[in-house]
Amino acid sequence: MPSELLRSTRLFPGAPYAYAAAAPGTGVIFTAGACPLDEQGRVVAPGDIAGQMRQALDNLQVTLEESGARLSDVLKTTVFVSSPRREDLVTAWNVVAAVFGDHDAPSTLLGVAALGYENQLVEIEAVAHVTPGSSQPK
Repeated sequence: MPSELLRSTRLFPGAPYAYAAAAPGTGVIFTAGACPLDEQGRVVAPGDIAGQMRQALDNLQVTLEESGARLSDVLKTTVFVSSPRREDLVTAWNVVAAVFGDHDAPSTLLGVAALGYENQLVEIEAVAHVTPGSSQPK
């Protein structure tokens, strides 16, 4: 069976990729990197790592919801921060940790040279699992 691709109805419709893919029958959901974009595709909070991380996490939650999952279903995340400074990575991570709360899924935190959108400082992707049949991706 081919994967089911999710093109969000609540996020920026101009993204040149699916927001998530589900492996049918397995309950496994892979998200694209959630970016700090508003509904018009503009990067929010230029220069503000924490503000951008909050928006990226809001967008990740929308993607998960539209895939039939929640943050508590996340198995792993990867967090990208466009900075060589450890304190910037910690700033982004503190926002992630606050949003995920007690659900401390394994994560990789990376400093990278650049991200895809102008003025973009952060991105987060996730792998989640839901019980097959309990919720179907849209």
